[in-house]
Amino acid sequence: MFNCSAILFDLDGVLVDSTRSVDRQWRKWAQENNLEPDAVVRAAHGRRTIETVRQVAPHLNAEAEMRKIERLEVEDTDGVVVMPGAADLLRSIPDGRWCVVTSGTRLLATGRLRVANLPTPGIMVSADDVTKGKPDPEPYLKGAKLLGTKPEECLVIEDAPAGVRAAHAGKMKVIAITSTFPKAELKEADALVRSLDQIEVTQDQAADGKAKLLIKVRS
Repeated sequence: MFNCSAILFDLDGVLVDSTRSVDRQWRKWAQENNLEPDAVVRAAHGRRTIETVRQVAPHLNAEAEMRKIERLEVEDTDGVVVMPGAADLLRSIPDGRWCVVTSGTRLLATGRLRVANLPTPGIMVSADDVTKGKPDPEPYLKGAKLLGTKPEECLVIEDAPAGVRAAHAGKMKVIAITSTFPKAELKEADALVRSLDQIEVTQDQAADGKAKLLIKVRS
């Protein structure tokens, strides 16, 4: 059980399954630049594109390559689908009590939410909005601030080790979904689930009169 004031969701691998699109386009880019595709794809999950490029190909113009990869990913919606349980989970959370914190750009994120037929939240933190991406806590701290919630009163739902570390660095609890990485690589999370169907959100009237969110993780 978790008690929080707001829930911050990563996007890819959590609300939207874009694995096939991400894999295709990063492999294509890696091959074009004589890089090892498996290593590039692994580095790309959970990180901003520009930081991945800087890590795996420091000899290239990171900003130019970022724009190229973003264009390819925006155009490739084949296989982009909603994650099981995502729509029902979002409907169970009151408006203004959740947001999306993604390592993708706003253009890419809104496009994937639309393809998956999920609502675009009023608050979103994208790669465009921060100077440091995950595993730095800046994205999640900005999300908490925009929600008007203290970081320690937030719960994060993630699928990547970089995101788990970012949330913990911001003093937030984390539920990790094993959609992208195995359990062993997500062991730092406070709880693990195989699917969002295992997460149930209800409201509880706290002593101070402010409704809290109660999150139950079912086995």
